[in-house]
Amino acid sequence: MFLKEFEIRWNDIDANKHLGNSTYIEFMSHTRMAFLTSHGLSLDVINDLGLGPIVFYEHVHYFKEIGLDDNIRVSLEVTEHSEDGRFIKIEHNFYNDEGKNLAYAEMLFSWMNLKTRKLGKVPEFLLRKIQEFPRSQNFKYLTKEDLKKTAIRPKDLIE
Repeated sequence: MFLKEFEIRWNDIDANKHLGNSTYIEFMSHTRMAFLTSHGLSLDVINDLGLGPIVFYEHVHYFKEIGLDDNIRVSLEVTEHSEDGRFIKIEHNFYNDEGKNLAYAEMLFSWMNLKTRKLGKVPEFLLRKIQEFPRSQNFKYLTKEDLKKTAIRPKDLIE
């Protein structure tokens, strides 16, 4: 399990005087980039491959409030990925100093080709790195059928 520590600052707090929901997303993103960097995949390295990480969804479940000056740890566990490395599912948990679970999130991301702005092909170098990621105890390979189950299609407004 990868852990990243954060101290809650006044600008992380919302009108209800607790951690704002957008800050949860920022902390998870920061944790993911720290994880990737710790595995030799800094944003510069990823961009040099012509790719950028993109998020398909993030589902957050809140259990307890997080307040000003609290110290928290955000975990990251790779729970699933496709065999070709194009899709990676991650779970994040937020913990206080006592190890109490304050929030849980799951997310799915992929790699965007920075030129075509479409899903990118994972080069062998990146695939090897993904295969070396530590995995959760309940890790499994993502299949096309798994991805179809979570697919939501856009519904445009019609005038």
